[in-house]
Amino acid sequence: MSLIAGGFPRRALAPAILSALASPAFAGTPSDTIFVDGFDGAQPSISTYDDLTEGFLGTTLDYNDVAYHDVNGIGGVFPDGSTFTPADVGDQLIIEDSTDFYASFADWGSSPNTLTFGSAYIPGPNLSLGALVQVTMDLAVPASSASVDLGFYENGPWGGIELHLDALDGGTVVASDTLVLANGGGRDNVNVATFSVGAATFDQLRLYATYGDEPSAPRVIIDNLALTPASP
Repeated sequence: MSLIAGGFPRRALAPAILSALASPAFAGTPSDTIFVDGFDGAQPSISTYDDLTEGFLGTTLDYNDVAYHDVNGIGGVFPDGSTFTPADVGDQLIIEDSTDFYASFADWGSSPNTLTFGSAYIPGPNLSLGALVQVTMDLAVPASSASVDLGFYENGPWGGIELHLDALDGGTVVASDTLVLANGGGRDNVNVATFSVGAATFDQLRLYATYGDEPSAPRVIIDNLALTPASP
């Protein structure tokens, strides 16, 4: 295990761990062949990140009518009482080839790429789950609903951290979804979830982590950001 800037461990998913992470077989549902001409209303735009090249993207990204910015940039705490600075966690947007992850979580997201954050990535089909304190996403087209798939570590040093997805309209929070990371035994168990928010209209999303009243920095990847346009 190597260390990234600030002394934090750079954690790759070892093949043995990946092979042990069982995922139930996906039972797909038939596609809607009746309302194929749009009577179901506006269809979501989905950002899969699969057409992007693996590696560092910088501190901002404009992709599929979403502007990503303000990645991390603040210090905070972990559940064990230790602290981190902005330099410890990094501020980059990163594309990871996550092929090995999808071998265990075939139902989640869309292979092969995921978006992660922080200061490190692992070239090739293995991956590093990067540190997420916060990221803001400005929407070029106002939306009425949004969902995003998250992969993350739970238990160990991460248990009790809360992940949040807020939808904002003109800077005011209009919808939220949250998840408290499990605090069971063991360390660095990988799990997945989907966050969803909905409101009449919103023009910004903010994904962030807290422990108590302070920022925190769990390890997170995201995929398949789906946005349904708001009614005109």
